[in-house]
Amino acid sequence: MLAVTLSAFGVGCSDHTEGAAESDSAEPLGIGKEVTMPIAAVTTTIVDPGAEPRSALRPALEQGTTQQVTLRTDHHIEQQINAQAVRDFSPPAVTIPLTAQAGSDGVELTLGTVTSPDPALAKALLPADGSHAGFDISDVGAITALRMAPKPATSDAARAALEQAFYQAVYQSIAFPDDPVGVGAVWTVRQQVSGSVPLEQVTTATLTRRDGNLLTIELDVVQTPETTVWRLPNQAGQLEIVDYLMHGTGTIDVDLGLPLPVSGQVEVGGNQTYRDPSSSVTLSQTLRTQVQWGS
Repeated sequence: MLAVTLSAFGVGCSDHTEGAAESDSAEPLGIGKEVTMPIAAVTTTIVDPGAEPRSALRPALEQGTTQQVTLRTDHHIEQQINAQAVRDFSPPAVTIPLTAQAGSDGVELTLGTVTSPDPALAKALLPADGSHAGFDISDVGAITALRMAPKPATSDAARAALEQAFYQAVYQSIAFPDDPVGVGAVWTVRQQVSGSVPLEQVTTATLTRRDGNLLTIELDVVQTPETTVWRLPNQAGQLEIVDYLMHGTGTIDVDLGLPLPVSGQVEVGGNQTYRDPSSSVTLSQTLRTQVQWGS
């Protein structure tokens, strides 16, 4: 059962686009409509308040403020069943030029020409030029919802790639602590990452530099499964989780007066092993996700 189930399986455990159509000619999902996807709440805890002077870190967005920034995501997946050859199921990387505008309760995004090194996906993404998306953001900077409104001509394959890229960006973003902090401050951000394997993600943030509204924050990310099983896509059964290790680091530059990170990179990766309870078959995975912000 396992080999058949996974022979065409090409998404990661926390992927939100399972079951998306593979054909570029398929009718787009939610055609002509904006779809809102809620994001799990975060809990922040200060470990070290840092040096004096201290102040509350809060987005200081004036409505109408705009920013040009580029988001690039790269998701790498390798799988091995028992002693069979390792197979690469990595989806193509995606680069999304964005025009971000601060709104009354979040950030409105307009997509430029989205590119990918994969020719087929690059072609499929062309109709998405000018599509809209958005983030709802809390007072402490946490993203509480992702909104997607691709242009009607955007295919399911292109839409799935965009949704995956934005989800990766959302879960590698940062929320600020409730209380005032200074340079050197350390705080944790706990959040559930939904998917076929529900995860608890704990991000440890360290404020290494502050120059007015410009912050440099180092991130250390650990993901831990909240269950002992992986429920396979399309009701194909479940696998026992034998071991699971996902860890990553990165640095981002944030301007409190701008809607999105100015620059930075976060990479999370690790190894996982699963077992089919009805047989002796095991599945090993190596995953790596990289999120970059820049000009």
